[in-house]
Amino acid sequence: MSFEEFERLPDRPGKRELLGGEVIEWPPAEFAHNEIADRICDLLKAAVKEAHASGQAANLGRVYHEMGYRLGTGYLQPDVSVTHAGQTVHQYLEGAPAIAIEVVSPGNRAEELDSKVALYFEHGGREVWRVYPKTKHVMVHVNGKDHVTLEDIAVTTPLLPGFKLAVVELLDLTV
Repeated sequence: MSFEEFERLPDRPGKRELLGGEVIEWPPAEFAHNEIADRICDLLKAAVKEAHASGQAANLGRVYHEMGYRLGTGYLQPDVSVTHAGQTVHQYLEGAPAIAIEVVSPGNRAEELDSKVALYFEHGGREVWRVYPKTKHVMVHVNGKDHVTLEDIAVTTPLLPGFKLAVVELLDLTV
């Protein structure tokens, strides 16, 4: 399917992406999925704001929850993203975000996740985080290198000096 055909699809509840000419659809996210994404978004918004105020992370733009990105003929909507500073916007953000974060649900397929990671890097992404709530770890992909952060460790990024995301606190869904 072309991007133009994808844009003409009728609205439906849930999330829809275009990956390799294939439409991928998910039902609306459940509470735990959204809670984790919201926590990450809130923490990153505060960290980026603080970094900008102190003159750091000038290459990063804004933090978004479920923002759409057009990547060539594809369209992805990461759960959380941090744009590049001055990232081009037309009808959608153009190119990959600097950081794309996917909260992995049971319905996600490994092949799709791997394809998304490759597409993000192909279109200018700097990092992709895959958050696995069920197994309590985060896989951080940096173009050419991957590492796993377990629940008793914090996720860090050189793109945001001083930022630490404690995995155990992030995935503790006691409300």
